[in-house]
Amino acid sequence: MPFSDVHLQLHAIRATELRTEATAYRPLAPRLRPRLGWLLVELGLRLIERTTPPRVRPV
Repeated sequence: MPFSDVHLQLHAIRATELRTEATAYRPLAPRLRPRLGWLLVELGLRLIERTTPPRVRPV
């Protein structure tokens, strides 16, 4: 059996193991994921607001 065949078989075995492990984990609740995303966006905007001076000078 050539080396490449063994290499592909090892990858296939590992992929199967990872798929079975992945089924044990549940994704975030459908409504929680967007909330978390917007929370991170808001946090990032607040951090930028504090660290960068305004680019437009008031008239």
